[in-house]
Amino acid sequence: MGRDKNSFIAANRLDGDGKLLVSRIGDMLAVCERSFTPCFSGFLSEGEQALAEEFLSYMGAKEYELFGGYEGAMRRILCIYPEYMQPEHGDFPLRTVRFDSRGAASLTHRDYLGSLMALGINRNQTGDILCDESGAYAVLSPAAAQMAVFDISKIGRVGVKTRFAEGEALSREDKFSEMTATVASLRLDCVISAALRVSREKAAALIRSGSVSVNHGITESVSENVSKGSVLSVRGSGRFILSEIGGSTKKDRIHITIKKYL
Repeated sequence: MGRDKNSFIAANRLDGDGKLLVSRIGDMLAVCERSFTPCFSGFLSEGEQALAEEFLSYMGAKEYELFGGYEGAMRRILCIYPEYMQPEHGDFPLRTVRFDSRGAASLTHRDYLGSLMALGINRNQTGDILCDESGAYAVLSPAAAQMAVFDISKIGRVGVKTRFAEGEALSREDKFSEMTATVASLRLDCVISAALRVSREKAAALIRSGSVSVNHGITESVSENVSKGSVLSVRGSGRFILSEIGGSTKKDRIHITIKKYL
């Protein structure tokens, strides 16, 4: 079987969302090849980015870039471009919006995202939302940014001033809670059990159901070993980093430290 999107989908047993993403990227490759112009996706989650890069590698494609408005962005846009050119970051279809408010301390990421969704803005039009003590920055598609600036004057019950914010420096300041535990091994089911404080059987069930990703790729293998620095996501329960692996106890259990994104 030749290397095409259908063979990749079959080999990786992708679900509906995965099939749709691979099909879209396959279409982007075809359009770029025909038109000799760059093609851009919407904003992709980290899991979607990992799948996109796996598919592009499978297809032998090297001319692509992921960018989300600033260094270290989590949600990013994929650009596939012809060999003769590489787009500048300013060519990516995104704009930054700033929400300012005296009551911002009471607002969360979910509040800002909810207000954007209430306007009919889709998740693929929304990049990172970076909250701080006086408001938030949101990286959005140009159309979504236009809607936000002209239509959002409140987030929840808090009044905000909304403006375009191109050229302002953005950076992530992730916050974590930290926990320590001992595990029988560095198998995925053991570490997920410790992170969620549930039984290994419950952790294994979550993994087998496709609810767990390791370094942004979904895995259904309960026996997969994880290592220091691995990013673990559990649908409905959050994201974690296996930040430290220590020595062993007298009963040969392994000390680990896990950080959970807040």
